[in-house]
Amino acid sequence: MRTRAAAFVGRPAELAALRTVLGDARRGHGTVVFLTGEPGIGKSRLLREFLGCAVDAEMPVLRGRSSVTGPPVPFRPLTEALMSVARTLDPDLARQLGPYQRILGRLVPDWADPGGQYGDASMVVIAEAVLRLTALIGRENGCVLALDDLHEADPETLAVVEYLAGNLAGQPVAVVASVRTESPGAHLLAEEVSRRNDGITLPLARLGRPEVHDLVTSCLEAEPGLVPAEVSDRLLHDSAGNPLMVEELLHSMIATGELVYAQNAWRLTGATAGSVPPTLVRLISARADRLGPGGSRLLSVAALLGRRFQLTLAQHVLGLDDQTLLNDVQSAVEAQLLTPDEGIPGWYAFQHPLAVEALRSRLSPGELARTALRAAETAAELYPDLPDEWCQLAARLREHAGEYTAAARLYLECGRRATVAGAPGSAVAVLEHARSVLDDPADGVRHHGLLTEILEALLQALADDGRLDRALAVAEELTAQAPGDRTRQIGRHIRLAWAAQVAGHWAQGDAQVSAARELLPGAATEEQRASLDAVAAYLAVLSPAADRMARCAELARSAARRAERIPLPAAVCQAWYILGFAGREHDLTESDACFRRALDCAVEHGLAAWRNYALVGLGGNAWLAQADAGPLGRAHREVLRGGAIALAQNASAVLGLHRVLTADFERAEEELATCLAQSRGLRLVTVTHYALMARVVLAAHRGRREEMQAAIAEFARHGGDDSGEASLVHGLGRAFCALLEEDRATAELDMARVTAEQGSRQSPFHLDGHHGLGILLDVLAGRADEERLREVAATGAGGMRWNRQFVALAQAVVAGRRADAAGVREAMGRAELAAGPFRMARCLGLRLVAEPAAAEGWGRPRDWLREAEEYFHQADVGPVAGACRTMLRRLGEPVRQRRTGTDRIPGALRRLGVTAREFEVLEMMPDKPSNKALAARLHISPRTVEKHVASLLLKTELPDRGALVERARELLSRT
Repeated sequence: MRTRAAAFVGRPAELAALRTVLGDARRGHGTVVFLTGEPGIGKSRLLREFLGCAVDAEMPVLRGRSSVTGPPVPFRPLTEALMSVARTLDPDLARQLGPYQRILGRLVPDWADPGGQYGDASMVVIAEAVLRLTALIGRENGCVLALDDLHEADPETLAVVEYLAGNLAGQPVAVVASVRTESPGAHLLAEEVSRRNDGITLPLARLGRPEVHDLVTSCLEAEPGLVPAEVSDRLLHDSAGNPLMVEELLHSMIATGELVYAQNAWRLTGATAGSVPPTLVRLISARADRLGPGGSRLLSVAALLGRRFQLTLAQHVLGLDDQTLLNDVQSAVEAQLLTPDEGIPGWYAFQHPLAVEALRSRLSPGELARTALRAAETAAELYPDLPDEWCQLAARLREHAGEYTAAARLYLECGRRATVAGAPGSAVAVLEHARSVLDDPADGVRHHGLLTEILEALLQALADDGRLDRALAVAEELTAQAPGDRTRQIGRHIRLAWAAQVAGHWAQGDAQVSAARELLPGAATEEQRASLDAVAAYLAVLSPAADRMARCAELARSAARRAERIPLPAAVCQAWYILGFAGREHDLTESDACFRRALDCAVEHGLAAWRNYALVGLGGNAWLAQADAGPLGRAHREVLRGGAIALAQNASAVLGLHRVLTADFERAEEELATCLAQSRGLRLVTVTHYALMARVVLAAHRGRREEMQAAIAEFARHGGDDSGEASLVHGLGRAFCALLEEDRATAELDMARVTAEQGSRQSPFHLDGHHGLGILLDVLAGRADEERLREVAATGAGGMRWNRQFVALAQAVVAGRRADAAGVREAMGRAELAAGPFRMARCLGLRLVAEPAAAEGWGRPRDWLREAEEYFHQADVGPVAGACRTMLRRLGEPVRQRRTGTDRIPGALRRLGVTAREFEVLEMMPDKPSNKALAARLHISPRTVEKHVASLLLKTELPDRGALVERARELLSRT
């Protein structure tokens, strides 16, 4: 006989839904499921049954539980879940995570970098790393990530779960979490995820009469007819259908002799309407008493330590020898009050949180205070530095002991650690608690200095979390604490400015910077002045000011000078990096020097993050100056190895644009699609803007206006019109596309928009045509003279290789118009050298300058037109190729008749819109080659073949590839 049900009872609909989730995950259609309900309703039991189904299906299971010991520990359930699989995971499989394995070092210590660096450890990147690991584990048969007691989880874990919910579609992963309905954070998350259709909520109702009877018979291991109906009726009445209450009440009935087994059946010994224990607390207390004084005392002390506790600590507090301790623990396990912790040897846990509350209440106030103090002192002796969750446990114990000042100091330390670890959400929670502890009037003392420290730390955490409104309220409270302390006021304004910058509120951030500057005279420290200039430099980039980049550079230079005097190495690197970024427009050599200073400082002081930034900055400059993507590619690989995912995605976007400008369109399409998917998933807004812009440019340089317009609309939907990339969309995208359509008027209107954009505010990007294609069009139209051309050529932006080809072409036009033949040859030679990697841009430039050269009698327009016509015919850009042929005929040159691949396409297919390339794929289909084989024959990528096949199926309305093969054979048999 037992008083825990041996068999799973009830919940058929919920279990069926969960089995469907399992099947979907195995087929690559993951989702998140929240099991919700009151305490004791059976969430964890249903979760265990579900996990049994997963194990039966041979699906890997990762399981973790939240801690209820003090304030939440960042990522506690995720750490436990990942540790359970990290011990046995194939190292080769783990290495497939690439840089994300290092990111997960924060959760799995064995994967951490020896130097303790986790790379880009933002919440979103950590969540993406968890997603990738679970997808990798489940790629063959699916996998399950189970998070028990999510209502006790920290904000960071909830953020990861929310991210997973929005990104599980298409992944072989099922995430299942149990959540109490009274939980404000986790339950609200469950409701919001369900509302967005990103997950499923399964609310568990109380049991009815049949289920309660089944539960009772399972607990008693009896046939249904051997248990009186009166027993189930009474338990249903007294428990209200809560399974835990049913089990506890049944245990009490048996222990007190009210229910006995006699004559091969169960029977009640007294009146069935007998009294019921008024609360579950009394039931659990009675069970503890039956263990004897030693066992009862152990449970009460353990309850003071938390739902999970270390046996060694409990032993030291109680002063027990090993044998006595083990005997008491074994008795508690047999009484189904304790269970060994599956994750960590030497740790035990209560089977239900209600038991913790019930047993802790058995200690009198005086006894609770004395025991808590002894436990806090013991923890400090065992772990002098109070690492990890020990600090939080010690703080809670000091609080129970009535030592509120000591408790608040420990909570303050916990909050500071969480902030440094990049967990501002947890930091805010623990610091808010520290403040409430210090406000407790029981100690009779007001500690203004400590309260100020707590509020200052809280303000920093709120700023890092971007919670501007709450940060403003805390700042007001700090001002009331020390109204005359101008130095502290400056610090508060700097933190509020940073909070505004994180939240993207430029105006409020600028107001805080102004308020800080008003207080600077005679009050600010050098550290504050350097920090203020650095924050202001960041805000300057967000500002609508016309000179925002110049202002950014000015502030960054000031921050660099101050930081170098102090010294503050990280601030030095930050400032020189900003200076390198801002200096690109004026002088790439000077920009290189700034990036190198940042690199030297980072290497000297072991600042890996800033070293990566400097390498990417230098790689970007090499690309801009010489179209050499090698250094940026190497920096990208180095950054990936270091785990700086966001920075790596930034470099990926630039490399994708390089593919576009060098007319490697198919690879550009693939790389930008990958980059865009990852940047969206990681919520990297600036990278998403850049990648969307590059997709606009890709469509434009292919001459696909409808595709370009769709890409522009998507760019606008993501807020791109207010970003710095907007000018690139107009100049590098729309204007270029118009020129490929031989629509010079539209191209000039688009370039005028770029000029207007540059006039209203400086852009941090320099390939929008303002210093290149635009100046060529202006010279051709007579809007720019030689002096204006010299001004553009002298700028750093004008010397960038993409722009340099157009500047040189404009110089050739100017030289031709003044009959300077040598000047034309020299300028065209420079244009050819600059245009080396940019074949399409070179030929478009030749077409543009050939027209005035032919009309005005200078240069070699015939040669230029023939080169351009050949290229654009091969590239299938009909308007430009046709314009070149027309101009050649006007010059009296013979022009070869051109036939396009569309002439070979049967009329029926041509009417369906089948392209020449798609027809080439169709011609090879009768042999049933694989996509890889087709790609090799056509010298394109397998992914491009897949797209062509999909397009053929769509246009021909055929059901599958087999039908397409048959159609190909039929069509080709007629030719």
